[in-house]
Parts: sequence; C-alpha cells; structure tokens
Amino acid sequence: MKYYKNTFILAFISGALAVTLGAFGAHALKEILQNNSLTDSYLTGNRYHFYHTFALLVVAFLQMQGWQSKWLTWAAYSFLIGILLFSGSLYIMAVSNIRILGAITPFGGLAFIAAWLFLVIATLKNKK
Repeated sequence: MKYYKNTFILAFISGALAVTLGAFGAHALKEILQNNSLTDSYLTGNRYHFYHTFALLVVAFLQMQGWQSKWLTWAAYSFLIGILLFSGSLYIMAVSNIRILGAITPFGGLAFIAAWLFLVIATLKNKK
C-alpha cells in the first residue's frame, strides 16, 4: 500500500468521527450539555477536530504528490495526537463534567502547533 493511503484513511476516519460526534452532541447529548454548561467546550473540540482532519488531508495530498519526508509523517501523527488530546479531552470533559480533563487539552494544542511547524519544515526541505 502506498504510504499516503494510510494518511488518507486516517483523515477519512477522523472526518467520519467528527461528523458522528458533532451530530451526537447536537442531538443525543443536547440535554446533558445544556445542563452542565460545557456545550462550548464540546463545540470547540468538534470544530478543531474538523480543522485538523482537513489538515491531515493536506498532508496526504502532499505525500501523494511525492513529498516523501519524515516531517510530513510527524505532522500527520502530531495532528492525530492533537485531535485525540485536544478534542478528545473536550468531548469527554463536556459529557462527564470532569473538569480536570481540561489539563490535558493544552497538550493537544501543543501537538497541533508542532504539526503545523513540521509542515513548515517539510516545505522548506522539499526539493520539488
């Protein structure tokens, strides 16, 4: 399997999960989220989940264009880690009302920042 296919698969799964969790939050969790005042946290997690799913797609397209770089691989993994830590912690915190999970969220944000910087490095090192 071509290496970029894995990144596409991750992005597609992430996108499907983002839509599912967004719909789940809007419908099935509507009362729970309204009762614990964490609706904004859930929506922020979902929004960043979508943004960085699109970023994963960009990485996959760059890989498909022949940008073979460890920096792209690191960017893809960092976007995935960011989604899990940032969005995941906000999803779980909003549903469970366990606010200490908010301490994990910044680590996801750092992973997002690292991923974008890895893309800068990949671009600077690209010889095409």
